[in-house]
Amino acid sequence: MNRPAFETEKSYSDVLEDDRGYLEISFGKRRGILPDAETFRPDELVTLDDALLWVYRTRNVRELPDMQQVDLPSMMSDFPLLNDNSRPLDGRVTRTDLLSFIAKLDGQLRKEVHEVSFYADDFHGNGTAFGDVFDMHALTAAHRSFPSNTLVKVTNVDNKKYVVVRINDRGPYVDGRDMDLSKAAFEAIAPIGQGVLRATFERLGHMDLVDKCKQRQRLYQRRITRDTLFFRGVPHTFTLGDQLILQSNRPFVVLGITFPDGQYLRIQDFVHPKEKYRITPDISGRYSFRVGDTLGHYREMRMDVSGCLQSF
Repeated sequence: MNRPAFETEKSYSDVLEDDRGYLEISFGKRRGILPDAETFRPDELVTLDDALLWVYRTRNVRELPDMQQVDLPSMMSDFPLLNDNSRPLDGRVTRTDLLSFIAKLDGQLRKEVHEVSFYADDFHGNGTAFGDVFDMHALTAAHRSFPSNTLVKVTNVDNKKYVVVRINDRGPYVDGRDMDLSKAAFEAIAPIGQGVLRATFERLGHMDLVDKCKQRQRLYQRRITRDTLFFRGVPHTFTLGDQLILQSNRPFVVLGITFPDGQYLRIQDFVHPKEKYRITPDISGRYSFRVGDTLGHYREMRMDVSGCLQSF
């Protein structure tokens, strides 16, 4: 789940503190992922219906009251995870089955398109459902079922811009709408006058475990020389796996790149104004770009690349 489990009084009588997984099992019971019962029966094999139910609950595909055993058929219809629908729900599952369910569900959820709106001035300074003070200038969001302090990558499907937000409130409570962004978060991926957008969600995990995924305000190094400027430029910080695109108002040359491991790659690639130079960093650390103009002037631009945890 990529969330920190912590001590709780809600445990099972047959799962003791010295037992393997005690903390996670107890935390799962408190969160409502595991059944609210007296015993857990840890020596029994898990049945297919329980495994599917628990997987759906870890991903918060619905609000908890709508994720009970009676709701399992409709969740399986919305998010099909079985290759063989004839499998008996009271049959046994293996670890391989479980990992397959998790991977398949995560893939489906990343592709699901949601309607997203924003809230701002009318709520600025008010308390949120989780005890925060709502700040419309912070990168936060409201969701009906995601746990507090979950980081979510929200991508506008129309322009591919994205923002990473922290869940700190409940809502929205409008039919067909799945998230309310703060004003600042909405503006990062769409014009504020648009009001509503379509987006995909990618849950990154709890903010304490994926701190490097927090959205940074990027500052760009644009000037190669006085007259030769990048349209956006080389940012001081960048995310591992994203593609950096460089384009300028005048011809420029990428002389070379020094990678985090110290390797220097001589490039000597001339790029015209209608062309773009692209690179996708594949290791974390500091990159140094040596760029110049056609007259032999050059400068160094440094960029620190860090990655996000992708298991969640």
